[in-house]
Amino acid sequence: MECSWKTVLLLVCASLGVQYTAIRSLQDLFPGPCPDSGQCQGRLGKDHRWKFSCDDNSVPTEHSVASARRKHILLFAQTRSGSSFTGQLFNQHPEIFYVFEPLYHVQQTFTNSSSRLRRALDGRALLGAYRDLLLNLYTCDLTFLENYIRPEPQDHMTASFFRRSSSQALCSPPVCQEGDVEIRGGQPDEIWCPKKCGTLNLTLASIACQTRSHVAIKTVRIPLIGDLRTLSEDPRLDLRIVHLVRDPRAILASRMTAFADQFRAWKIWNATDRQPRYVDLTQITKTCRDMEYSVANSLQRPAWLKGRYLLVRYEDLALNPEDKVKEIYRFLGLDIDNRVLTWISQNTNSTTPSSSEWNYKYSTSRNSKATAHSWRLRLGFDIVKTVQSLCNTTFALLGYKQVQSEAELRDMKNSLVEPRTF
Repeated sequence: MECSWKTVLLLVCASLGVQYTAIRSLQDLFPGPCPDSGQCQGRLGKDHRWKFSCDDNSVPTEHSVASARRKHILLFAQTRSGSSFTGQLFNQHPEIFYVFEPLYHVQQTFTNSSSRLRRALDGRALLGAYRDLLLNLYTCDLTFLENYIRPEPQDHMTASFFRRSSSQALCSPPVCQEGDVEIRGGQPDEIWCPKKCGTLNLTLASIACQTRSHVAIKTVRIPLIGDLRTLSEDPRLDLRIVHLVRDPRAILASRMTAFADQFRAWKIWNATDRQPRYVDLTQITKTCRDMEYSVANSLQRPAWLKGRYLLVRYEDLALNPEDKVKEIYRFLGLDIDNRVLTWISQNTNSTTPSSSEWNYKYSTSRNSKATAHSWRLRLGFDIVKTVQSLCNTTFALLGYKQVQSEAELRDMKNSLVEPRTF
């Protein structure tokens, strides 16, 4: 009898052991939610499916903590709104991996596709491609760009990366060993970075991205703030949107100089004060409508933008760059690096304000206080009246004053920017 009880006990223990092993195996196959989200480590594989691994008995790893703290910054702006200058406020930070206009490659691919394909692809497809690329860049998969770079990269190497020189991370180790000395001496420029660094290794660029704590991207190619909702709600990202706006009159004046061929009719109008019949008003009208729509919707504080959106007027940044950049970094929840403040001091007091902004369209070195309002001495009053009429509600929303005479326009002592807190 005693023997049989021992036998039963052994059988029960064996059964419990089998059940325990089975349960552990099932838990390994189908992991449940972590009791602490900080203990989850995310991985974005080549198949772009998000995977989590959790260890209930361990403390958060250094990598998981870094991932949880990583900020994904988007400088959301329109062409000639001062975004190249503003982007440098992120580029100069040693812990931020900054990329200048990567969506250019997507736009070029769509633009250069066959007419039949362009007809088949609508604006939603282009926006979808934009968002897909941004997601991959924020997760440091720069090789995803190979789908759009032409000519197609070979062995992950390309010499056709748009405006590589605008990113310190792409012109310095480990991406470019030869650029180390130049980076220490100042920001890369259009000449030495391609010459010293040669072709861009996108694999090394992805590695460099992973070694930095945060990722910032500048784009002027997404028209509306609502187009970013999918990314803002994506749990893989901690997206922070810095929305840069500028006086539409200044935007137009800058476009006329930077893109002279496209704005030939406007330049004739500006020189003669007589509007040509063939001048195209639709572009500046759309600029104002997109700006107005995005600002109005964002200032309503929708849930998907809560804590993720900051509106910045270029004029405020140009007139008080140090105070404004500190505000931006507080919004991001990041400590501002002294290198950012040094760059501001060195690049906002140029003694030749006109040469930097008007002769080189991507220049970031300027007398910011002068260039913020220099359009008032360059733009004809007749054009100014037209823009004010087309963009009346945009001016009211953003606090830009309208002028009623040429004398009022040229009077630089009279500010056209109302004090505003958004």
